[in-house]
Amino acid sequence: MPGSLTPWPVEGVVRAGATAPFGEACRLLAHFTGTTVAEATARRLTETAGAAWVQLELAATARVETAPGAATAPGATGAIQQLSIDGVFAPTVGGEWREVKLLVIGDVVGEAGGEVHTANLSYFARMTDHEAFGRQALGELDRRGTLEAATVVAVADGAEWIQGFVDLHRPDAVRVLDFAHALGYLARAGQEALGAGTATTSEWLATWAHELRHGDPARVLAALAELPAGEARDEALRYLGARREQIRYAEFAAAGYPLGSGCAESGAKTVVQARLCGAGMRWAPEHVDPMVGLRTVLCGGRWAEVWPRIAAQLRLRARLASAARRAARLARTVPPYVLPPPPPAPLPSPPVPVTAPPPPKLVVNGRPTADHPWKRGLRAHRRPAAPPPALRKL
Repeated sequence: MPGSLTPWPVEGVVRAGATAPFGEACRLLAHFTGTTVAEATARRLTETAGAAWVQLELAATARVETAPGAATAPGATGAIQQLSIDGVFAPTVGGEWREVKLLVIGDVVGEAGGEVHTANLSYFARMTDHEAFGRQALGELDRRGTLEAATVVAVADGAEWIQGFVDLHRPDAVRVLDFAHALGYLARAGQEALGAGTATTSEWLATWAHELRHGDPARVLAALAELPAGEARDEALRYLGARREQIRYAEFAAAGYPLGSGCAESGAKTVVQARLCGAGMRWAPEHVDPMVGLRTVLCGGRWAEVWPRIAAQLRLRARLASAARRAARLARTVPPYVLPPPPPAPLPSPPVPVTAPPPPKLVVNGRPTADHPWKRGLRAHRRPAAPPPALRKL
């Protein structure tokens, strides 16, 4: 485990930092364990652990893309699952609020009175565009068995990017427009036409809200059309009319499907807002995903399962960083081997002077030699030798 803390205090720091502001996390740790940690250390350890978890989730997505279905949760394929998506804004450095997209997956559980609720909730959150979010959520969808579940009910508002997410992963999902969302369009149209807060508006809304929930959505659309023309009425007709198949609430309830996406709205508050949207908080964009990653683990009740994997990733990072520092240190202390320069080329040898042979001696022991001019002159005037005898007879 990196740093001077032992593994148990590191886990305590990270869990406290994912739960409360870093200063408060340090005070909680000191109160319950007697371990004193600086706020900057708590921030660094928490964000490093969150970044390690983000990398592990990306690795899970890559494995699913390489071998689809290999990691599907056993026994999950026969369940009815609810899939809900929402967006929530978090403050970043510079005063900009940026959207964090949140996926909530749960098992639909029926109750004795015919009501249903969603249990075993898990979360996935990222501050990114909708295309990257759709790809990065693949690992969590596979872990929950959502890709292979017999029935998936996608309950959400009518945002196009949410429908694109469902098209990408489960185009066969039963799509339900969140009932409260549809009711909001109905209420705004009634208030515009009949007056806000009047008894007439309340009576009209109660009648057609009941019809929307238990009756025929075609009658509700007809009642909207009978209202005086107005911006809210026209928007309600356009929005609900385009989603006619998603507002069949009586049929959905009879089939045991959930009608609301309250789990996503509450998830946005508990996963994101409760930790990232405190007074005066501003987050560097690169730290948002690590923090919401830890929050999804914490709020999903998966800490005991996930922390050993995060700790192993932190130890691996520490070993790699130590090896890199050691290599850099050796590179600074041991000069690199440099080949010696080649020996200089030998200088050319000076030319050997050519000396003439000594002249022959002309006198030896007082006598002229054959090279003496006297001797050469005598040889030149000597008579030729007599011819052989045979030639003389001829």
